[in-house]
Amino acid sequence: MSLQVNFNILNKDDKVQTYEAGEKIFEEGQTGKVMYYIRAGEVSIESNGEEISTLGAGDIFGEMALIDTTVRFADAVAKSECQIVTIDERYFNFLIHEHPFFAVNVMRVLADRLRKKTQA
Repeated sequence: MSLQVNFNILNKDDKVQTYEAGEKIFEEGQTGKVMYYIRAGEVSIESNGEEISTLGAGDIFGEMALIDTTVRFADAVAKSECQIVTIDERYFNFLIHEHPFFAVNVMRVLADRLRKKTQA
């Protein structure tokens, strides 16, 4: 379970995509040009066919590749029907500029994930 932070600013309908259970959201090795916010449902993060983590409503994922423009290190697969908000670089920069708490919340998620990784 990941750190829950407030991303309510992302509950706009205009950026929501629906994924069916089993549908890949992105694949390992793809260039990351967007990050994602789970509005509803669950997403499995997988590497080499093994689940690394399960994320749910209120979680973000894919932010690392958006921030440092690298490739995806894992697959993201919908575990159930999901409503996902897609955040491209332009929208990400807008959110940081207009809602500074958004950037703080992303940093909190990154810090939490790094802490868990180094303690494992």
